[in-house]
Amino acid sequence: MSESLSGKTALVTGGSRGIGRAVALKLARAGCNVAIVYHNSHDEAEAVCQEIRSLGRKAQALQADVSDTAIVGEVFAGLNPEFAHLDFVISNAATGVLKPALELTVKHWRRCMETNALALNLLAQNAVPRMPNGGRILAISSLGATRAIPQYAFIGASKAAMESLVRSLAQELGPRGIRVNVVSAGVVDTDALKHFPNREQLLEEFSRRAPAGPTLTPEDVADAVYLLCQPEADKITGHTLVVDAGYCISG
Repeated sequence: MSESLSGKTALVTGGSRGIGRAVALKLARAGCNVAIVYHNSHDEAEAVCQEIRSLGRKAQALQADVSDTAIVGEVFAGLNPEFAHLDFVISNAATGVLKPALELTVKHWRRCMETNALALNLLAQNAVPRMPNGGRILAISSLGATRAIPQYAFIGASKAAMESLVRSLAQELGPRGIRVNVVSAGVVDTDALKHFPNREQLLEEFSRRAPAGPTLTPEDVADAVYLLCQPEADKITGHTLVVDAGYCISG
């Protein structure tokens, strides 16, 4: 793989596991120095940083709850000097409760909205001053933003809110040379999917319906993020790129 992003810098939230880890490593292999933000997975985060450093890149791990306004500001203040300028910010960290909508509470709503949607705006507010010559802000979404998935009500609603926010940010930040997009992933077999009571059914249905399947990996999603970070994607903004191996077109 050519180092097409050599010398660039990136910040990835939720970067210690799953899709976030795959994105961090993909960007590092392309030449980026990468800072990753994690919530609880300290050992995993340090392991990712070690992998990044083994590629000859610089890496930093920072612990934070990205839904907290003050803490996000502290994260940016705590970045090492090599991240004083940022080229790419990937909002990947997410949370949620898998329950029927009628069993969800205001606390669940706030947690989903603050972590999955508000965090994107907090990241943008702090990142934009570090992007004086433009950059890319990308958010990771899911098919639940546009489809009804059992026990996914508040998570899906928060992802839909995030995708709407991306369009507004793209409009506001376009004149600054900052492109804002979404990568929406299909059914990816990550640690998060293990919490779904119907995990096996979801994987089986995806395998059956996806013409470019039968599986979707975190690396497939990272590849789409990589594409949107390329100079050739400069005129793509406010867009949701669906990476689902064609699942959504199959009935």
